[in-house]
Amino acid sequence: MRLRGRRVVGGYAEGEALVSSDPVSFYGGVDPETGVVVEKGHAVEGECISGKVFVFPTGKGSTVGSYVIYRMKKLGTAPAAIVNRETEAIIATGCVIAGIPLVDKLDTDPVETLNDGMLLRIRADEGIVEALD
Repeated sequence: MRLRGRRVVGGYAEGEALVSSDPVSFYGGVDPETGVVVEKGHAVEGECISGKVFVFPTGKGSTVGSYVIYRMKKLGTAPAAIVNRETEAIIATGCVIAGIPLVDKLDTDPVETLNDGMLLRIRADEGIVEALD
């Protein structure tokens, strides 16, 4: 399966997909020390996003979330790449300063199309998300 979308932040990554149906706030919703989603009642509460291709609809919350993403990159707990239905400024800024590949506005809804555990290749410069299995 190959999905095409918009490059927000270029780069290349491969990793296992973690798909959330809920928007994500990195400030208060993700523990930067562990990479675990800690927001109570969140669709992926308790899951670790470190090294994964994190797929979710959009970001939410405080602009501090951008710096949380950057901190996670420095700590080695950041996702390998992010795929959004539609990216907003907080997630985009965090990925820019952290150098995390980011793609959105795919030709098929990634939250509905991609599944947890799929091995994904992200070629963000081209806006391509490929399922390898």
